[in-house]
Amino acid sequence: MQPFRTLHSTVTPLDRVNVDTDQIIPKQFLKRIERTGYGEFLFFDWRQDPAFELNQPRYKGAQILVANKNFGCGSSREHAAWALGDFGFRCVISSSFADIFHSNAGKNGILLVKLSEGDVNTLLERAKKTEGYALTVSLEDQTVKDGQGFSASFEIDAFRRYCLLEGLDDIGLTMRYQDKLDAFEKEHDRKFWLAPRGLAVQADAPSAQG
Repeated sequence: MQPFRTLHSTVTPLDRVNVDTDQIIPKQFLKRIERTGYGEFLFFDWRQDPAFELNQPRYKGAQILVANKNFGCGSSREHAAWALGDFGFRCVISSSFADIFHSNAGKNGILLVKLSEGDVNTLLERAKKTEGYALTVSLEDQTVKDGQGFSASFEIDAFRRYCLLEGLDDIGLTMRYQDKLDAFEKEHDRKFWLAPRGLAVQADAPSAQG
């Protein structure tokens, strides 16, 4: 997973409330077993409208999505985070996120930034009015800034911040303890008789029949 420290990018505004995971990635595209390839189906239904933001050349290549409140509600599908990441978004800014989506996004390297509704509305309006509007999001400083004087700080769980800064998903985090895991397995094999009685079949245990 790519580490996230500071991201400077143009912005795509999505001024819609209650954007659910069914809109982010519709159910008919959930049959793949890989995590990649979902980007082309991101917001599939809305992209049938030529005026939709992701169809506009001015927003092409943006890695920051600014959305209205309650982003990522609906079902718990992790594919929603996969689709956003595969499309190229590394950061989503909103005033509120659904809990399960919040967890899925962080585990897949996407930084979710929660700002006040007023700040989000400011960013949405500036992104819509100013072509090439860009933000600098610093996870190290926990700040969001633009070139027009906007500056806001955000909170983030310390553990999630650490994982994003280091580029660690659940597997990567576990692999950091590989030496300790190997040592435990060797010691366990060498002294297996020290395991609690409940973890081993006892010779004097009564049989199922009697």
